[in-house]
Amino acid sequence: MPTGVALRDPRTQLFNAAERLLLRDGPSALTSRAVTDEAQVAKGVLHRHFTDFDDFLAEFVMDRVERLDAQAALLRESAGTGTVVENLTDALTALFGSVAVAIVPLMTFRLGLRVRLRKVWPAGVPALTEGVHMIAAYLAEERDLGRIAADAEIDGLAPTLVGGAHLLFADRDARPDAEAVRKVVTTVVGSVLRTR
Repeated sequence: MPTGVALRDPRTQLFNAAERLLLRDGPSALTSRAVTDEAQVAKGVLHRHFTDFDDFLAEFVMDRVERLDAQAALLRESAGTGTVVENLTDALTALFGSVAVAIVPLMTFRLGLRVRLRKVWPAGVPALTEGVHMIAAYLAEERDLGRIAADAEIDGLAPTLVGGAHLLFADRDARPDAEAVRKVVTTVVGSVLRTR
């Protein structure tokens, strides 16, 4: 690996390499050597920026969860436009088209990572929990606009949508098509939709 070359943003370079490995080869492929090889940096670069590999993975997961903020803002902005079903279908497809679905087996695979994440994220799987918050905030906006029933149980709908979509995307060689996601969304929210 090259040495003596200044890296512009080694953390981002390492995180992007970890994401590529995780999506391509799964959680068992993530080792410090594999990440540094994928990032094309010396192995010492990772250990210079993180206390150990589980520290690196915990920060990687939190970095990817923080990226959901932009997606959540776009979803909230879509409230009142298009249809609720299409907005949710697009949001869930984007959520699970990201590294979010791969974070679940990564956390299952690495006890040390779960221990580290519990210090900053007390419950649930960070990407999925953040997805639930994102969907719940959107549903609340739509309820305020009258496109969802005033008595809709958002605290039950949001996790049901995320859980249903996760089942579609998890452990599959091929991604589900939009119609499969739309069917789950329609089944979950169909009874609370309002036309004006």
